[in-house]
Amino acid sequence: MTTISTTSGLITLINVFTVELANQRRLIELLTEATEVSVRRAPGFVSASLHRSTDGTKVTMYAQWRSIEHYQAMRQDAGPLATRVDGQWLILDNRTLTLVRDTDVTRAIPEFLLDHEGVKRFNLASQNRRVSS
Repeated sequence: MTTISTTSGLITLINVFTVELANQRRLIELLTEATEVSVRRAPGFVSASLHRSTDGTKVTMYAQWRSIEHYQAMRQDAGPLATRVDGQWLILDNRTLTLVRDTDVTRAIPEFLLDHEGVKRFNLASQNRRVSS
């Protein structure tokens, strides 16, 4: 449980996401999955809580970390999450804290490759593309 206090020694980050009415539930699912699968295992992570607005257009996340350096390290290492909703892909990019349609993503260089062997980091070295585990 998140407890905000000036004497705890922790940092508390409050992120407010604005989404289309139809996407609030999916965003909560994506943020919950990201927290459970990877963020909670990151060094320095303490807790997170999600809150939804009654009008369906906002999601607020309170996250606590031991230090700003721990939080920044997680942001540099975390990849995007994606989900398919009503025939389109929605992508939550942890670096920019945005939820976008895949068709709105332009000029992107992939960081991860997902195939039958699992997830691998995608490297773009000079003109050669190679994949590493």
